[in-house]
Amino acid sequence: MAELRNARHLSVHDLRRRINEGDIDTVVVAFTDMQGRLQGKRLHAAYFAEHVLDHGTAGSADLFAVDIDMSNADHYAMSSPNKADGDVRLMPDLETIRLLRHQPGAVMVQCDAVWSDQTPVAHSPRTILKQQLAAAANRNYAVLAGIQVQFLAFHTSYQDAWNAHYRDLAPVSQYNVDFSIVSGSRVEPLLREIRNTIYAAGMDVVSVSGGRNLGQHEIGFRPADALIAADNHAVFKTMAKEIAAQYGKAITFMAKYDEGPGNACQIQLSLQRPDGSTVFWNDQGRSNASDAFAAGLLATLYDFTLLYAPNINSYKRFAVGPPAPTTIAWGLDDRCAVRLLGHGESARLENRVPGGDVNPYLACAAMIAGGLYGLDHDLELGSKLTDNVHPSDFPGIPRTLREARQAFASSQIARTVFGDDVVDHYTTMADVELEAFDTAVTDWERRRGFERM
Repeated sequence: MAELRNARHLSVHDLRRRINEGDIDTVVVAFTDMQGRLQGKRLHAAYFAEHVLDHGTAGSADLFAVDIDMSNADHYAMSSPNKADGDVRLMPDLETIRLLRHQPGAVMVQCDAVWSDQTPVAHSPRTILKQQLAAAANRNYAVLAGIQVQFLAFHTSYQDAWNAHYRDLAPVSQYNVDFSIVSGSRVEPLLREIRNTIYAAGMDVVSVSGGRNLGQHEIGFRPADALIAADNHAVFKTMAKEIAAQYGKAITFMAKYDEGPGNACQIQLSLQRPDGSTVFWNDQGRSNASDAFAAGLLATLYDFTLLYAPNINSYKRFAVGPPAPTTIAWGLDDRCAVRLLGHGESARLENRVPGGDVNPYLACAAMIAGGLYGLDHDLELGSKLTDNVHPSDFPGIPRTLREARQAFASSQIARTVFGDDVVDHYTTMADVELEAFDTAVTDWERRRGFERM
């Protein structure tokens, strides 16, 4: 019997009872792809209970080798015509059964992807995070993660936004609404439905507040086991889009939609001992382990940026000026990649590099791997970035996907902690995106060149 994550999740017994009583007729079987999206299928609930719950269901391995358009690329080793097994098994994680209040009669269960011999699919983001959590557990650490993510909301529907080529959309606010109650009230019916629906689905939401860009809002979640936090984040993004569509609106988690402030995804991490006490604080204050973990995160940040900023658009956030990091340093300055926050049991570190487009499994895995590297090598935390120190005294975050791709591909640390197959796979993902972008002609080029060149 799987242990429930909280009382709002369904046990197998509850699920079977609700299916038998006719309350549940649909089970959404979902896994997270390379882009951090939920993929899968909807099954009739009775079929799921009888045939899938214990044995899983078939899926295509090619879903771990597609781009954002779902186009298959033959660049990936796992999608080679010479590979005999083109199918994976989607095995339900029975701790993740959750009600979908916005879809009557439906529940969702998240899955692990395994090969026919039950070997985990190494390239699966959930597998990658689980491996790093296991590495932490081998050192007697549990990892907690708290995630805050921003999004832009528009009165325009997704269909109308597509037809308008995503130009001239109507944001739900017309000015900077940073923490504004009045402006938030205008879109409260949508925000309230999102908050209450995701809470009913087992997520512990803290708050929603206005952001600096037009139509921007930020939602925060209580810290949880890092796998639970990543699972919740992936489900939240899908549910928020679905609910927005039901209201005739659209939201985007793009890292940078326009010239205004981009969408950030701040990930806070802390370690706990088996007795539940924090590793990052002791009687003298912030512990040496905290400093070493943060130092490792900083030491690997350049190499691992691809896992924090996986898309062409991700790097638009790092322009000088907007409230996004540009410097591989720690401190409280907006330009810092890492902040050390809290006191006592709340001591934690925050990675400010990821944008709203991040895959939470990969980002958390990279943070854990980097932090453990710092602990294993007893790294010292360098100087803090302050107003009296120029950012140029510190290394900068990669400014393009191409630069981040090269750093990840050539990183011996990445190959040691993630394995050659994973590094090569996600390097290929970057290559596919770069190839697609390099052949595209943008609106900017047409405006500048159609008549005047």
